[in-house]
Amino acid sequence: MEILEEQREAIDQKLAELSNTEPWASDMVFLMQIPGMGLIFSMVVLSAIGDITRFSHPRKLVSYAGLAPGIHISGERHQGRSITKEGRKELRWAMVEAAWVATRYDSYWEAHFKRLKKRMHHNKALVAIARRMLVSIWHILTKREPYRHFDEETVAYKMLIWGWAMDEKARKGMTRQQFAKYGLLRLGIGENLERIVKHGKPRRLAPAEEVLALKPELRSPG
Repeated sequence: MEILEEQREAIDQKLAELSNTEPWASDMVFLMQIPGMGLIFSMVVLSAIGDITRFSHPRKLVSYAGLAPGIHISGERHQGRSITKEGRKELRWAMVEAAWVATRYDSYWEAHFKRLKKRMHHNKALVAIARRMLVSIWHILTKREPYRHFDEETVAYKMLIWGWAMDEKARKGMTRQQFAKYGLLRLGIGENLERIVKHGKPRRLAPAEEVLALKPELRSPG
């Protein structure tokens, strides 16, 4: 068990290091802000998707994951039918697991889930949430925009969690507080946010100028 635990820790650290290395890093900062999407789920999703421009429409990404509703022989699509379960199994697994987390800890997805459960089975409602989340991912990665249903403090906390998963080398020499602010600035949010309170504990973020001195490429032209 000790040997396995050492191997697991080594794998986790390597995965964290890769998440802040291209081609992953540019997309990771967008996925990590989404409810239910942590380091492992985000890397699984990005590995399965590859270049998001391969999918010209979110429906194509949903079909690729095997999360599209089944289709009758007549060609008629029914939202109440089971999913196709074709395509990338690991992508489908990651999205359903992320949906499970999101419906328990995020008010937006919890409300959606409760509405869906009134007209369909619990498991089908969860799959429907996974499908909607994947559509959101398509829009976020395609348009390179922040997730609109999260507040800045929650996104900041997720950036801190991401930073905690890495050692200093993986964070490219930045502290956890600098790394978290770096993530916010890359999303174009939280410039003046330097302190958050999560789970009853205050947590500090680095000032924007401190991070901009390390990453001058983030400065707006002019």
